[in-house]
Amino acid sequence: MKSFRESNIKEDAVNILHRHGIDEMTPVQEAAIPVVKSGSDAIVEAPTGTGKTLAFLLPLLERMKPSVDIVQTVIVTPTRELTLQTAKVARTICPAYGIRPLAILGGEDIFQQKEKIHQHPQLIIATPGRLLDHMRHKTIDLSHANKVVLDEADEMMKRGFLEDVETLITALASDRQLLLFSATMPERIRSLAHRHMMRPQEIKIEAPHVTLDTIHQTVVDTSEETKLDKLCEIINERQPYLMMVFCMTRGKVHYVMMELAKRGYLVDELHGELTQTQRNHVLKNFREAKLQILVTTDIAARGLDIEGVTHVVNYDLPRDTTDYIHRIGRTGRAGREGEAITFVNSRQYEHLRKIEAGLKTHIARQRQEKKRHVAGAKARVASRRIEKSEKDAVNQKKAAGSFAKGGKKFARGKNKGKGSAEPEIKIDRKKFGAKFNNKPNAKKKFAKKMALTKKKK
Repeated sequence: MKSFRESNIKEDAVNILHRHGIDEMTPVQEAAIPVVKSGSDAIVEAPTGTGKTLAFLLPLLERMKPSVDIVQTVIVTPTRELTLQTAKVARTICPAYGIRPLAILGGEDIFQQKEKIHQHPQLIIATPGRLLDHMRHKTIDLSHANKVVLDEADEMMKRGFLEDVETLITALASDRQLLLFSATMPERIRSLAHRHMMRPQEIKIEAPHVTLDTIHQTVVDTSEETKLDKLCEIINERQPYLMMVFCMTRGKVHYVMMELAKRGYLVDELHGELTQTQRNHVLKNFREAKLQILVTTDIAARGLDIEGVTHVVNYDLPRDTTDYIHRIGRTGRAGREGEAITFVNSRQYEHLRKIEAGLKTHIARQRQEKKRHVAGAKARVASRRIEKSEKDAVNQKKAAGSFAKGGKKFARGKNKGKGSAEPEIKIDRKKFGAKFNNKPNAKKKFAKKMALTKKKK
């Protein structure tokens, strides 16, 4: 691989990268930096975790003018987390170029943002919604910004931001350089590119396996009822340093987080209903390993570069191959090994095969859960049979005891034969007949006793 020192990047920036352990360029950086630096429009398609941020940030900073106090470059991202992540990288590199960066995102005080805008930032990193708010309030002027990056453009499309993005593009300088960076490039994104780009150069970094080779992937056959216990079993067995657990909905995230907390794990949740302050607090604790487990929606699947994530669990199966790649891409980063575990029930294997088709690989199965259920079911059936046999034996014993006691009681009848020495006695033969049959003299003795009693009266 080519080093940054060979790429004509400013020496001060190269030294900063070196202090952070970054010396060699990734394939997307090596391919994109010369194109972006030349001023051409570009469509760059590359998997997550390949270093796209530096691929556009470094060459753009090379072309910016620190002495000009206007907004020159705008980087638009789909999520607050990705905005903060990109801004963090920018604040690290910008001092080498004398450029002032500013992050603008929702969930923060808009009046404080206005004050910061008045300090004349030259590089804006923003979410589309909040940037449009400032444009409508005329607190920011983008008419001179001639360099714009749409980062994770496919995710912007999924979140319905394309119209906002087009509004932003038209507010920029007419001689702008437009750059699209994304993990995938759907047709709608390409259409947008062709409407607003001039002879764009296309760069494509192939094959997701480039960044998934260091991730051990496993599918675990389970069910909704046993997922939580299985997750706890995995945590106890693997002892992860940092684990991310992905769920499809906010409600599921909260439920799983609360159940894990009840069982004593260091866990917190991350989803769209949290305020930006709450999100920042959760991410800070997770980065500092004050939490062991982060339960989250797909909001954390992109843009978050958190060192030390050793395990990813797909508690719910992702929608498609792209989301799967982004989720498990949180681990196995920078050449380190990681483990990704996906829970699948019996009705989801067809969907799993579609994800595998997109990956062009087969994910190893672990079917221990299913076998355990079969064994458990057999054991429960055998146990119920034994319990039934014991109950039947007890009931038979009780019935025999009651019958023995009942045989000692006799029903009193009326004497129909006047003057008879042995008056006729009516006996409940259903209840006592068996006992009389076994003791034929019992009836005669009882009749004789009754006749003597009547004579005395």
